[in-house]
Amino acid sequence: MANEIIMPKFGQTVEEAEIVKWHKKVGDKVAKGDVLLEIQTDKATLEVESFHEGTILKIFAKDGETVPVMSVIGYIGKEGEKVPDAPPAVEKPAEKPAEKKSAAPAKKAAPAKPATASAPVKKSVPAPVQSARNQKSEIKNQKFSITPRAKKLAQELLIKPERISGSGPNGRIIARDVEAFLEENGLNDLKITPVAKQLIEENGLDLLDVRGEGRITKDDVQRALREQPKTMSPMRQIIAKRMMESVTTMPHFFVTMKMDVTDLLAYRKQAKASGFKASVGDIIAKAAALTLREMPVMNSVCIGDSVKTNQDVNIGMAVALDDGLIVPVIRNADIIPLDELAAASKDLAKRARENKLSPEDYQGGTFTISNMGMLGVDQFTAIINPGEGAILAVGASVATPVVKKGQVVIRTIMKMTLSSDHRIIDGAVAARFMKSLKNKLEDVGLWQNM
Repeated sequence: MANEIIMPKFGQTVEEAEIVKWHKKVGDKVAKGDVLLEIQTDKATLEVESFHEGTILKIFAKDGETVPVMSVIGYIGKEGEKVPDAPPAVEKPAEKPAEKKSAAPAKKAAPAKPATASAPVKKSVPAPVQSARNQKSEIKNQKFSITPRAKKLAQELLIKPERISGSGPNGRIIARDVEAFLEENGLNDLKITPVAKQLIEENGLDLLDVRGEGRITKDDVQRALREQPKTMSPMRQIIAKRMMESVTTMPHFFVTMKMDVTDLLAYRKQAKASGFKASVGDIIAKAAALTLREMPVMNSVCIGDSVKTNQDVNIGMAVALDDGLIVPVIRNADIIPLDELAAASKDLAKRARENKLSPEDYQGGTFTISNMGMLGVDQFTAIINPGEGAILAVGASVATPVVKKGQVVIRTIMKMTLSSDHRIIDGAVAARFMKSLKNKLEDVGLWQNM
């Protein structure tokens, strides 16, 4: 019996995935563990391996298609074995029956009063059926309608007839409406090259989508094509959804503090020559983790009217990708040694950019750090990752004149901004967090003993 190829479910929140590329085609032999295809979830690109050996007999979903998780996307079996022509429907989990509430004691009905001649009993009159019919008639009349001649004329003139208001019976578009539309929009005298016309027809554009100087050329059409709205990738869509969720449900407030990292950078440069591999970002992550352990409220999340204080300190680090952002997680960042944290950070960032993260790598974060200092950004504010209570935005280290012991000296200053969920984190708490973080980063002796 042939075996189904199932679109796997990665994580509780993943409901569908896009097929990026099939590595096998119908007729190919596969063994257990062979990579069948790559899929794009709302988080990352993942490889799907075969649980069976045999021949690819059927592929239902092609490259670029988005399908629900747990649906059948193909079959593996013996060569020549018969399989269904269409995939079976995805079974939805049965809804739990509503709990029956104990019935309240029935009230005794009051005895009916006898009808009197002066108060005749009224019979209920059903709603007139004609009104429903009239509504259906109105809806039908409002449907798009166009005469064959007008439709042909619109096609020849590269106009989408849906944009035209009809003057015929029940709003039907007639040829005169198409001609009037051309006149109103100044399209009568518009010239177009044959190549441009072919491109417009092939891509389903409208003359109003394309504008040129004097005449429409191929370059004008190509520019219009580049400006056409494109569906966001699954990752981009989930980022948009989560960021909107964050800013509309969490009252953000921001605390910015300047950190003097002059001594820290000098120490790292000196220690690097002796094999010290931690980056400045790694040191900031470690300092933040230690501060979170001291101040558990900063490692909390608001859930309705409750506050959950996470016992593990799991630092998420934002990694920019070509099509979005992903936040792999360094677990137990407050406990593991700095060199181990640095190794984990480097490995996660590398695999994130290669689309080789597993779902476990980007789940369970309790606090996120977003660093744009390497991009030359002096200061910025970040949006809190849903499921957390705060995020730290790290800017660039900048040589700055400062007054130190009555003298103007050049020090390397780094600005950091903490975004907090004001429902659970007060301003003074956020300020104390930043002050404690500053003390750690400016205490080089702390890093010499780690």
